[in-house]
Amino acid sequence: MTSTQRWPEQGWAFLQLLMVASVSHAEEPVCRQRGDPENPLLSKDGDIILGGMFSFHTSWKERKDTYMYKPLPLQCTSLNFRDLQFAQAMLFAIEEINKSTNILPGISLGYKIYDDCGSVARSIGVTLALTNGSEIVFAPSKTTCTRPAYVQAIIGATSSSTTIAVATVIGPFFVPVISHFATCACLSDKTKYPSFLRTIPSDYYQSRALAHLVKYFGWTWVGAIRTNNDYGNNGMATFTETAQQLGICLEYSVSFFRTDPYAKIQKIIDIIKASTSKVIVAFLARADLNVLLHEFLYHNLSGYQWVGSESWIFDSQTAALDIHHILDGSIGLSIPKAHVTGLREFILNKKPLNSSNNELFTEFWETLFSCKFKKSSAEIQRECTGHEDMTGVQNSFIDMSLMPIFNNIYKAVYAVAHAFHNILSCNKTCNKNVQLHPFMVLQHIRKIHFTTKEGDEVYFNENGDPAANYEIINWQSRENGTVEFVTVGLYDTSLAAEKQLNLQNKSLIWAKKTKQVPVSICSEKCPPGTHKVLQKGRPVCCYDCIRCAEGEISNITDSVTCVKCLPEFWSNERRDVCIKKEAEFLSYEDIMGALLTAASLFGAYMTVGVILIFFKYRKTPIVRANNSELSFLLLFSLILCFLCSLTFIGQPSDWSCMFRHVAFGITFVICISCLLGKTMVVLMAFRATRPGSNVNKWFGQTQQRLCVTGFTLIQVIICIIWLTTSPPFPFKNFKEIKDKITLECALGSAVGFWAVLGYIGLLAILCFIFAFLARKLPDNFNEAKFITFSMLIFCAVWITFIPAYISSPGKFSVAVEIFAILASSFGLLICIFIPKCYIILLKPEKNTKKHVMGKKAP
Repeated sequence: MTSTQRWPEQGWAFLQLLMVASVSHAEEPVCRQRGDPENPLLSKDGDIILGGMFSFHTSWKERKDTYMYKPLPLQCTSLNFRDLQFAQAMLFAIEEINKSTNILPGISLGYKIYDDCGSVARSIGVTLALTNGSEIVFAPSKTTCTRPAYVQAIIGATSSSTTIAVATVIGPFFVPVISHFATCACLSDKTKYPSFLRTIPSDYYQSRALAHLVKYFGWTWVGAIRTNNDYGNNGMATFTETAQQLGICLEYSVSFFRTDPYAKIQKIIDIIKASTSKVIVAFLARADLNVLLHEFLYHNLSGYQWVGSESWIFDSQTAALDIHHILDGSIGLSIPKAHVTGLREFILNKKPLNSSNNELFTEFWETLFSCKFKKSSAEIQRECTGHEDMTGVQNSFIDMSLMPIFNNIYKAVYAVAHAFHNILSCNKTCNKNVQLHPFMVLQHIRKIHFTTKEGDEVYFNENGDPAANYEIINWQSRENGTVEFVTVGLYDTSLAAEKQLNLQNKSLIWAKKTKQVPVSICSEKCPPGTHKVLQKGRPVCCYDCIRCAEGEISNITDSVTCVKCLPEFWSNERRDVCIKKEAEFLSYEDIMGALLTAASLFGAYMTVGVILIFFKYRKTPIVRANNSELSFLLLFSLILCFLCSLTFIGQPSDWSCMFRHVAFGITFVICISCLLGKTMVVLMAFRATRPGSNVNKWFGQTQQRLCVTGFTLIQVIICIIWLTTSPPFPFKNFKEIKDKITLECALGSAVGFWAVLGYIGLLAILCFIFAFLARKLPDNFNEAKFITFSMLIFCAVWITFIPAYISSPGKFSVAVEIFAILASSFGLLICIFIPKCYIILLKPEKNTKKHVMGKKAP
């Protein structure tokens, strides 16, 4: 035998040493239990004894201990029919097994059933009584007061708190404890409660199921009330954790116990009155809920939607107490409905109680029929005969709504019986020579897997818990004032997460007998186009709905953030859809584009008109003066300048982006080169009139052509370098105008653009200097004066162009560039050629050589 196998035996011996005192007298050596003896209320001998622990009473008489004398035993009060039914279910299962030839043949099961009164302290005393017995044992003086376990397993207790106490005391000694109604998730911890098992699912599953149920109906702002014991506190802790994960907020979470001072319960009522949530999640024991109902009625509180745990949601006694229908429409989880053949008839039979304990039967019978058994000659209001008919009694004892819990007790007894059946190697007979030990029994109970006569599958997982399945119950009041527990759905943890909750919404009736799902939220849902911003100092369910910023959208309800639209898209007015941005460029259809186009064409036609005039009067002195060839070339280049502005209008493309800047750069260089040539001609002409001057030979027409060609060629080279290294290209500007895409031509190389513009500026400055120097030369029609003025306008336009171009957004920057081209072109055309046309057309008498040369007529 290994040390692990020896531990249960050593542990049991240790328990006996702790709990059993050996008091030896020379004349009468005995072993007796210390303290007041605990006697079972129901008992029966058998080959194997099972222990039972139920709350036959729900409270006890208060006492004040002075510690001057030994405290009296606890006096239990308020007979509890519900746990009396639980005990009856245990007796039924034991009798059925004893009569069966299929399980434990030839072995009789006995029982010792105690009343713990719902008291933790009393439940510990009952546990010791079950494990040690209360009989006085005579033994030799040198013999230790140890013996085998008095019971092999314990069925009970009913509440989680008493069960925790029992499991804590008995756990180290591996006596199996199987509860039918203790649901606290903490009991699944096998390191603390190694010998505990149960036939009711853990609250871990129930609490999570309740949270999913609340979330299903969209209740994100709820209140929570719990019993201040292990059942309520642990159950609510799991609910709160799951609720937070699901986005549910608790406006308040309060606890109380039915014996708390009135002031504490009043404080809870005040909290509920001040709350805005309309849903109350009640993780309460039935007795605590009854106390709370009384206060709700007193303060006229109604209309709340209750969500309940299995301890009260299908309890008919609670429904009977709710005469003012405060709980109408409640919804919650219950153990699936069950049926055990023959159990109802057994419970309603008075014989099992009458034969077991006359005191308990008397109290039960008197409470059931509101009578008294005659004990003296004193007058009594109504005398009990013991033969009253139960069939006409309207009492909670005959209510079978707790049949699922009865079934849990039935399965617990059968689980122990199957373990014994396996240990004793039963077939047609059982091996009675096997030494039973609690640890051995516990190991076999953990491994059992059988099906009851009603088809229920019974087994335990590694934590000692059964499979978790729940029915969803809805309280629906009928016309006669009664409440019907209607099954409206199922919750099955064995299914996939998304399929565990299955509800039939059409059959639901809510608080105030409405079929409309109640609303319980802290803040209204944020519609698409807005996002949630938490309110300072409040839970996450309380928020303000803020409209998404421009360029951002939210297309779902209750969006946490707004999503930024892609660069080519922009938010619509409602901020719930990203729409494609409108492409913006200077087009011919725009008013501004049309005006600039008209101005460009007007300038071109005007220049053509000047050319025609100059061609017609080409032999006149004013045309021939100062190199008519350069004049025609200048006019031709001005036409190109006017027309090149049209390339800036329209949707940019690869070719238009490259062509517009190159055309602009080259045509303007031709213009300025021609003007520079004209200016130099004026200077050279007057220098050539001096005696001995040979300037004319060095600056003739050939040199002028070469000058224009050379200056233009330099610009061509600059443009070629620009186009081959980093040419202009079409570009979608998303930043310039937030809700539109600006189609423009990116410069490619800014150095190339400013080199082209700088070269034009350099030639313009040179031209201005030469013209300025020649402005006072003697001549009636000194062209240098007009060139000076035109260059002044040209430079002014392009100097102001730079800041205007940089600061103008989108298509307006293109318009500024076109305006600069047109303004400088019109300046050149008007300043240089319009005065000549004026003389040619309106003052022909001045169009003579003498007048041009500045000679006076004789």
